[in-house]
Amino acid sequence: MAKRPDRKTRRATRALPSDFLAHGLETMPHRALMFATGVTRSQIGKPLIGIASSFTDLIPGHADMRSLERFIERGVAAAGGVPFVFGIPGICDGIAMGHFGMRYSLPSRELIADMVESIVRAHSLDGVLLLTNCDKITPGMLMAAVRMDLPAVVLTAGPMITGRLSCPGPGEGKRLDLVKDTFEAWIQYDRGQMSREEMLDLEINACPGAGSCQGLYTANTMACLTEAMGMSLVGCGTGLAMSGKKKRLAYESGRRVVELVRAGVTPRQIVTRTALMNAARVDMAMGGSSNSVLHLTAIAREAGIGLDLELFDRVSRGTPQIVSLRPGGENFMEDVEYAGGVPAILNVLRPLLQDNPTVSGPGLLEIADRHPPIRIEYLVERDPATGEFVSRKRTIIHSLETPVRPEGGIAILRGNLAPDGAVIKASALDPTMLRFTGRALCFNSETEGMAAIRDLPKRLPKSGNLVLVIRYEGPRGGPGMPEMLSPTAALAGYPVEIKNRVALITDGRFSGGTRGPCVGHVSPEAAGGGPIALIRDGDEIELDVPARKLTVHLSAADLAQRRKRWKPAAARKLTGWLARYAKLVGDASSGATLKD
Repeated sequence: MAKRPDRKTRRATRALPSDFLAHGLETMPHRALMFATGVTRSQIGKPLIGIASSFTDLIPGHADMRSLERFIERGVAAAGGVPFVFGIPGICDGIAMGHFGMRYSLPSRELIADMVESIVRAHSLDGVLLLTNCDKITPGMLMAAVRMDLPAVVLTAGPMITGRLSCPGPGEGKRLDLVKDTFEAWIQYDRGQMSREEMLDLEINACPGAGSCQGLYTANTMACLTEAMGMSLVGCGTGLAMSGKKKRLAYESGRRVVELVRAGVTPRQIVTRTALMNAARVDMAMGGSSNSVLHLTAIAREAGIGLDLELFDRVSRGTPQIVSLRPGGENFMEDVEYAGGVPAILNVLRPLLQDNPTVSGPGLLEIADRHPPIRIEYLVERDPATGEFVSRKRTIIHSLETPVRPEGGIAILRGNLAPDGAVIKASALDPTMLRFTGRALCFNSETEGMAAIRDLPKRLPKSGNLVLVIRYEGPRGGPGMPEMLSPTAALAGYPVEIKNRVALITDGRFSGGTRGPCVGHVSPEAAGGGPIALIRDGDEIELDVPARKLTVHLSAADLAQRRKRWKPAAARKLTGWLARYAKLVGDASSGATLKD
């Protein structure tokens, strides 16, 4: 059994970073400045707790964080700590999608980690509560936590509830989410397959309020994995935004970080190799975002733990998928919450997990034992025979014996097109397209590729399939490895007879909302001279997910001849942060972290 972190609330005798502020004549100026912020003499000497809040009006997932800050502060104070809120910026990937702004999203992860470290260290804080929710903010904060190795608890602000279609018609009242009902829907309107009334209805009702987008996209994937690795309290990963439960979790998280400070429990005692393996297994079982591979690898690197791509593939092969959410299914995060959340998923996966400490106190397996899944009520109707109202149940979290899929949600591919690996979200792939061969059509930017997708019916050959190759969008070449939800969602919006004849590969990456035969993270990237840079229009490319292969039907001699004649595409003119990032960033296969 994993050893529990001590829950005693008395002041520990161990030295704290802030101790020097409380004593000594030479720190009189420091105390004077603290008094200027409203700190009282009675608070001097108590644990100083930073609340790294990524509140912003710009991100729906973060817009309600002000209320959570209040409850965190109450919890910190109740446990005898002194709370200090400080701001950490964030980017909304949905708003940044499809234009130059997306190049800043992944690089912001590194800035976030550096900012948290800078503020906490500069002010000698004793512990930190990391208030986060969306795509790059959560992994950035986790990277900072394991880098600093000071007591920390992560609080994710929670998923958004689903919207409802109000437009009269066959779909009236159906549940909505951002990706399928806006990113994929606009192509239908653009092609005359949807009325303007329905389009405007979707636009205003798809996202009804604060919270991270409603499916198992990157933000919600990382929230669930944070709980699975033990860095947030039980139930936090799926606890809905703006709910009373989330506010209670905020209060308890504030209390708990003070207790961890006193007990001397730090992130590296929690985020072990075992914890990361457990998180990867939960990821595969849920069919999570392919971006989790980048982020878990980066977090592991900060903790001094090596994770290679083969580990993810081994875990995926040995883990049945037991949950099916959008984009690959038709359930939502709210359904998982009502079915028991991450603890219930741990309960089902228990035979495949290893015990590990958590910030909650109990070990992971003890948490798993306490929380069996719940079959949720989804329909109440009158029985015509008896006249009584009856409810029907449905299973959201399946058993290991009757899974959604026999393998996990992500597959790692290799071959002469991706010698260092590539990633596909197999859980969001039509089973008929697990093996796919088509002719290449190459583009040196997402913008060029998107223009072709809008004109796709004219681009398709009369017979055979098409593989769109979008390159020079990797960590260095993009720079920033921009997400390509706009192209993949546009593809998904086409009728089956079109979209099932097209695959997409890129050295960039995809949103957690991507579905279909879309292969990302192709390494080495084009800007580094990877084989993807050598592909030409008309080359035959083969995708074989069961065999984990991504190959171009060219011999080694053919590729060598092309390499001799290869000249990289003209580099984008960069200034400022992106120019520095492009010089320092590593490959996708190593987490796209900055080089030491």
